[in-house]
Amino acid sequence: MPIDIKGEGSSFYSGTSSRLRKHDVLLFLTGLPLWMGILLVVILPTIVAMCGVILLRSWIGHERLSTNNEIAGFKFATVGVIYSVLAVFSVVVVWQKFSDAQVAVEREAGAAAALYRLAAGSEPGMVATREALGKYLRLAIEKDWPRMAVEKESNEATQALDALYTAVVRVAESGSSQRAILIEMFTQLDAITEARRTRLHLATGIVPRVLWLVLACSAVLTVCFTFFFGTRNLRAQVLMTGMLSLMVFMALFIVVSIDHPFTGPSYVGSEALHAVLEDFPH
Repeated sequence: MPIDIKGEGSSFYSGTSSRLRKHDVLLFLTGLPLWMGILLVVILPTIVAMCGVILLRSWIGHERLSTNNEIAGFKFATVGVIYSVLAVFSVVVVWQKFSDAQVAVEREAGAAAALYRLAAGSEPGMVATREALGKYLRLAIEKDWPRMAVEKESNEATQALDALYTAVVRVAESGSSQRAILIEMFTQLDAITEARRTRLHLATGIVPRVLWLVLACSAVLTVCFTFFFGTRNLRAQVLMTGMLSLMVFMALFIVVSIDHPFTGPSYVGSEALHAVLEDFPH
């Protein structure tokens, strides 16, 4: 029996392209300037929600909508609590991971400063280690940060880190340093590598795609639930819907803006590595 490879392949590539499109949308929203992100994620959806109340009132009428007030009130309270729990959970997780990215950069800078001081001396191996460390820090600042902004890493910085390992290994092979100093040098070098891997991992995004889908759908459903209420004062209902929408979408915007710690207006900078590099003698 012939196997439909074409059909399976087209389905696979279709799903892959769909995931890539979602990935591009999230990265695009995260990388927007602050004012544009607020406009797209908060202000425009709020305006749409307020207009939706007016359109639905003109289509169905106040009398028919007001009959839903009593039962819809209890259900809306449940919906609001569920969304609040999801939003708070997401904000806490994203902020914690954002802080982890800052700590990783500071830990990398501290380990680099310690390694530089451990590699003091005029021996050729120590000089080569300090030069390799300075080159790595410069490439991390100049190459890694722009690449992390688009969820990638710099091959040049990776090669510089490999060269740093090679320099430290040669110091160990030469036998010109004490064992305790060599052990501490490798400890600090491992800390640099671990910290770099942490920031590269966090640069790809914090919130899982499934949670993004749940958050976005829950935000829209929570706001749309207000359409089923009917009050005599249309202006008051529109204002209440607008204020609720602002609160819902501002919580969503917080998650969007710091989901990628090295992208967009709210990002973790390389100042800690800059400070260490400036301490090195020219």
